[in-house]
Amino acid sequence: MTNTLQRILARACDIEANEVRSTLASFCLVLILMGSYYILRPVRDAMASDWTDAEVSWLWTFTFICSTFAVSLYGAAVARMSIRRLVPSVYALFALSFGLFYLGTQTLAERVLLDKCFYVWVSLFSLFHISVFWSFMADTFSRPQATRLFGFIGAGASIGGIGGPALATLLVGDIGTDPLLLVAAALLALAPPLIIWLQRLKRSDLHNEAVSANAAAFDNIGGGALAGFSEFLKSRYLLVIGLFIFFYTFIGSFAYFELKNLLESYDIEARSQIWASMDLVVNIFTVVVGAFATGRIAKHFGLPFTLASVPALMFGGMLMLAATPVVAVAVGVQVVRRIGNYAISRPAREMLFTAVDREVRFKAKPVIDIVIYRGGDMLNAWAFTALTQGLGLGLAAVAVVGAGVAALWVATGVYLGRQFNTMQGEETAANSLAEVK
Repeated sequence: MTNTLQRILARACDIEANEVRSTLASFCLVLILMGSYYILRPVRDAMASDWTDAEVSWLWTFTFICSTFAVSLYGAAVARMSIRRLVPSVYALFALSFGLFYLGTQTLAERVLLDKCFYVWVSLFSLFHISVFWSFMADTFSRPQATRLFGFIGAGASIGGIGGPALATLLVGDIGTDPLLLVAAALLALAPPLIIWLQRLKRSDLHNEAVSANAAAFDNIGGGALAGFSEFLKSRYLLVIGLFIFFYTFIGSFAYFELKNLLESYDIEARSQIWASMDLVVNIFTVVVGAFATGRIAKHFGLPFTLASVPALMFGGMLMLAATPVVAVAVGVQVVRRIGNYAISRPAREMLFTAVDREVRFKAKPVIDIVIYRGGDMLNAWAFTALTQGLGLGLAAVAVVGAGVAALWVATGVYLGRQFNTMQGEETAANSLAEVK
């Protein structure tokens, strides 16, 4: 059976027999996580229509503040809990929380505050759950395995991105909106036992005990609640990863606002159809590219090329948008950006964390994935507003600014890929020297 699965998977990625179970389990885990999120996201976004722009802006600000606090709290937990218990506990907590939110919807007569808390909590969950997942992946697979397998594993997120909203659409007519919280909670409850199994496969199948920093670190990482922030600030490598994320949020925010403004003349039904069609196209193509191309691109062209490829496409896309600021071009830029991020940039970016130690993976990484990301979203949204409403720039001029940022993003990707290769070469040389001794 394993040989048959290996032959099937070999068509998608360069996989070895001992990696089949771990790879499929990881694929299923991220599918479950993203499926649950995509069930919750339409519930969250439907609420926002009842609030003013100012109210939603404040909720974005609260999301950033709560994200910073949550990362600090998570850092404290990493310092005091065994990783074996911590990772499954995170998802058990989220599953419990959504169950409690459902109980709140059934018992509270006035739901405005509860709904706003839910909006912020889901926004926090949207980044936190996937950041913890990739930290866990970087702690499970070796660097060569990550290069070959992360693209295929990441495709599971897109399957969840297709299945989650499809399931929500199928169920909401029969059971209503609120019970979807229970459906998402039930899906999340499947994650902890799957994680525990993966932890066993790491030793029994992958034989990757050495991926951990050392024996003591396997049980407790140590450090304070703010250790992740200090690790981030003192490492040039991590700072540049943070800069890479910031440039991504810059392009993402600008592409989003450009499209939003171009769609102002459309009615709500047409806008919804455009956004829904984009989601469908993005998730389908992400599955195809992630499963069949990402690992091969990283293996044959190297990480510098892989990390710089999507920024380079965005540089060209922004120039096209500057020359022809119309809906079709804006949609194309947004679709290519999202496919590129989910299928190529994100898995490639996660490979970078296989070159750092365990404390960085579980403490500094959430700072980058959550705090820097949400901070970038907030700052870049205000930057777009300043350029359009403050300086009076048109969409074409703003797209030129975006192209300039995309060029910096390309350079950042190349630098990170080269740094990763250097660190990998140094570790290989050190291991060879140790074997000689």
